[in-house]
Amino acid sequence: MAILLQAKDRLLSRLKSLTKIQRFNHTLEPQMCREMCSDSFNQEVDVSNWKTVDSRNLGITRAMIPQPSWVVLKILKSQGFQAYLVGGCVRDLLLRRVPKDFDVITTANLKQIRRQFHRSEIIGRRFPICRVHIKGSVIEVSSFETVAKHGEGKEMVLLSQIPYGCDEIDLVRWRNSIHRDFTINSLFFDPFLNKIYDYANGISDLRCLKLRTLIPAYLSFTEDCARILRGLRIAARLGLSFCKDIDTAMHSLSSSIERLDKSRIMMELNYMLSYGAAESSICLLRRYNLLKILLPFHAAYLDQQAGKITAENPMMLMRLFFNLDKLVSCDRPADYTLWVGLLSFHQALVSDPQDAFVVWVFASVLYHGKWKEGVKFARDRAKEPVKFVPEISGFSEIESDEQLAVKVTELALSVQDCVNDLTKVFVSKKIERNVQQIFDVLVNSIESYNSGKRSHIIDYDMLGKGNLVETRFVLGKIILKTISGGLVAGEEEIDEEEMPEVLDKDSVENYLAKKNRKRGLQPSSAELKLKTAKKCKWTEKFSSINHELSMNKEDVVPKEEVEEIHKAVKNCQLPDKELKVRTTEKHKWIENSCHFDQELSINEELVQKEGSQQLGEETQKAAKTCQSPEEEIKVNPEKILEKKDRHSLSTEGTNKKRDKQKRADNKKKNGLLLSSLFKEK
Repeated sequence: MAILLQAKDRLLSRLKSLTKIQRFNHTLEPQMCREMCSDSFNQEVDVSNWKTVDSRNLGITRAMIPQPSWVVLKILKSQGFQAYLVGGCVRDLLLRRVPKDFDVITTANLKQIRRQFHRSEIIGRRFPICRVHIKGSVIEVSSFETVAKHGEGKEMVLLSQIPYGCDEIDLVRWRNSIHRDFTINSLFFDPFLNKIYDYANGISDLRCLKLRTLIPAYLSFTEDCARILRGLRIAARLGLSFCKDIDTAMHSLSSSIERLDKSRIMMELNYMLSYGAAESSICLLRRYNLLKILLPFHAAYLDQQAGKITAENPMMLMRLFFNLDKLVSCDRPADYTLWVGLLSFHQALVSDPQDAFVVWVFASVLYHGKWKEGVKFARDRAKEPVKFVPEISGFSEIESDEQLAVKVTELALSVQDCVNDLTKVFVSKKIERNVQQIFDVLVNSIESYNSGKRSHIIDYDMLGKGNLVETRFVLGKIILKTISGGLVAGEEEIDEEEMPEVLDKDSVENYLAKKNRKRGLQPSSAELKLKTAKKCKWTEKFSSINHELSMNKEDVVPKEEVEEIHKAVKNCQLPDKELKVRTTEKHKWIENSCHFDQELSINEELVQKEGSQQLGEETQKAAKTCQSPEEEIKVNPEKILEKKDRHSLSTEGTNKKRDKQKRADNKKKNGLLLSSLFKEK
């Protein structure tokens, strides 16, 4: 027993010593972190800077939310959870841009989210999310709980910053916002209350077009170096400027992106180059020495050509990506195979400069999808010199199609070899094979190549999925626009339209429809339905107007009688009171004529009914005599014809009688008017 008591005392003393060490470590870690952070980071949070803005005052309404995202929000809300739109979609809506996607965050945990939706799965290790498949779209739903668990280390630094006297849900949103990368991505939008919650002055940063981190940039980029690429991507697409803190941190930590996986690098580069900001993204990557790590060959090319750029000799690489940005955008992105193919094509030209006519044929065959049409187009158009050095060696029109096919095949083989060089940096073997398949048609049986594409319209749905035929078509189009410096077949020059100032549902749909028309997009099914509905309404109105005109033609008084009435009125010179009386009598006469026309139309319907009743009686008689109408026609065709003639004559007779009665009534009324006028005279 004594031994057990001694052991218990020793255990208690050890536990006390451990708790003392833990307390010491907990007090030491915040001090070390605060030394790394700036003075502004040490300051306590000022709750008065928290803003809740009515989204309708900023032009954002729930009508702008796509149906799949809105359904996810409504389901979570109906189950008693708080649900918000968060991140880039709120930012883009405030900047009057079409968001790439709509991310949802909720107070439910991931398991609870998964229970609400049949087609959903939880993905990710470090920051898991739930992907919900609904109505043909994929919505990424994250949980406040996930971010709180993974941010415990950072919150130890922020213990002194936790505000007092605020609502619990405000505290939950604030804790989530401090874990985000940039202030402009820390906004929450509640579409049910039409409110935007801003805890880090993100709206003011958007107005100033400034990119700023929530914590010191050096600490933020050290935690996740992929934020460097993300910041460059956002700045390139939105035209934002960096604060000094971010600028210095990017220069000093640029080499840290080498630690990222190939898949993460590929994802960030695809967001940069496939969504309409490729040219500006490459400029920023070169500015912060990141292009040397990601694309060393093209970085060396740009450094070499930097002092030789003139208006007459532009850089071909930048012109290629400039024309790519004209065709794709955030709402109509391309697949990674397109920009990887462009990089490989340019690297092949720099490594082995080609004749301009060979490049013309190479691009024209990809664009037209047929060898003969591509060669014919190149021979007709390739007459002006192409001024790209060192990519183009000269111009010599090759007369033999066989020699031309050999040259184009050699160029395609060298492009495929350059794709292999990119695998050493970030391109996987699977991506390499997918890109090489684009140029297989120019290597194997080039003269018999036929893509089957019938129009020059870009199918952006197939392009985004990486369809080989569509990717070849767009790749050829970009190269042709680059070497020709103008339009290619099937295009028209159209001026750019600006985004509408007020982003309601109709204006956004009209803007997207105009944008699609400029790109050569076919109208969507919704647009076609609207057009057909408008046409139907117009035709109905037009037919009703024609019907009214045809009905009124019969009631019009002949010109001769009208002239006689006007002369009589002038000669009589009636006073104003009498004129008013006459006009009222005329209106009554017109009303009576309208009632008369209605009676006539009713009589016509009765006549038609009587005719149909007669036919019904005839069929009944035939049934009684066990003879069908067809048999009766065979037996007595003359009798059937006589009956039809009688029915037609009866309808014609009623029409003639009606016309005669109308004319007689009109003459009587006109005569009465004239006689009354002359008597008064």
